[in-house]
Amino acid sequence: MTGVLDGIRVLDFGRYIAGPFCACLLGDLGAEVIRVERVDGSEDRFLGPLLDDDASAMFLHVNRNKRGLTLNPMKPQGAQIVRQLVETADVVLANMPTAGLERVGLDWPTVSAINPKAVLTTVNAMGEGGPWSDRVGFDGIGQVMSGSTFLSGRPGDPMKGYVPWVDFGTASMAALGTVSALHERQTTGKGQHVTAALLQTALTFSNYTHIEQAVNKVDREASANRHQLAGPADIVPTLDGHVIVQAIGPTLFRRFCEMIERPELVEDPRFATDTDRGENGEAISAILAGWTVERSTTEVLDACAVASVPAGPVLSPQQVLENEHVAGLGFLEPVDYPGLPTPAPMARTPFGLSDNPPGIRHRAPTLGEHTDEILAELGFDAAAIADLRSQRVV
Repeated sequence: MTGVLDGIRVLDFGRYIAGPFCACLLGDLGAEVIRVERVDGSEDRFLGPLLDDDASAMFLHVNRNKRGLTLNPMKPQGAQIVRQLVETADVVLANMPTAGLERVGLDWPTVSAINPKAVLTTVNAMGEGGPWSDRVGFDGIGQVMSGSTFLSGRPGDPMKGYVPWVDFGTASMAALGTVSALHERQTTGKGQHVTAALLQTALTFSNYTHIEQAVNKVDREASANRHQLAGPADIVPTLDGHVIVQAIGPTLFRRFCEMIERPELVEDPRFATDTDRGENGEAISAILAGWTVERSTTEVLDACAVASVPAGPVLSPQQVLENEHVAGLGFLEPVDYPGLPTPAPMARTPFGLSDNPPGIRHRAPTLGEHTDEILAELGFDAAAIADLRSQRVV
């Protein structure tokens, strides 16, 4: 079965997550993706390696469906190879500041001059226009500058999310922009420059908090896991673990009250509306916790299922792997990688298409695995490739 991006070639000069996962999504959709790394390997390959000096868990995740090429674009021969690659590309992708793009010849004026049909997708940390536009940054910078971290944790003890949601969100936005530009190219015949930024994604995902603050001046502070706009909605203990229960809205609140056999709470003026329940969240969370702590996790979840009250268990990564529902989804696909003692449980593409389903076609490349193959496609013979390798161009 063909992918919707069959025939599209992507050059992935990305690093860490935002750029590489954007290219990964395009690869899931059928594009041919070439991941270009430093000669000794890019930083993300070694960040928490599963194997000595080879590949990290994150690298395996975001670099599936790619071929691997090592290259030093700062050397003259390397710069020429970059130009040759750009000539063959439909999409060129990089996540670095503008100055870095210019140094390696991946800025928009250079790319569009080499290949007017190419789409250039660039991701940086801070976006363009403000005084910090040239600063570097990671996911955590976007989290803390968006207001999200301030409202997480507890007052005076801000808590950044462990999972890099800003990186993955930015990658998803960049992939959407890239596919949109490819669609427009069908009409115009020309590529364009797609831009995305970590801080812009974080501000987008947190924007309702900025709107509320600008209009109502609420000056909210963190409330740990408790929802501030409705309730009960909190993570609470059980006899053998923790669960989240989210009875948001008047209908679910009535079901919750019936479930815990406290129907009088519906008439309690403290809990009359979602806003009231949010403002009195500590009280409603205490009532919820008083009910759950006397029951096992299974008992709580079964009762919530019968009452149609949204709830779920707090799972460790190991418990995720053992969870019956997660297993039933078939969403974590076992993927082998050279040297791993067991296949890696790889999350499939997080969306589906009925006629052209995206998916995992092959594992992430080992370092420079396809270098000779890709250079041969550009016209280099074995002797020329050996010479480039001796000079550490590749």
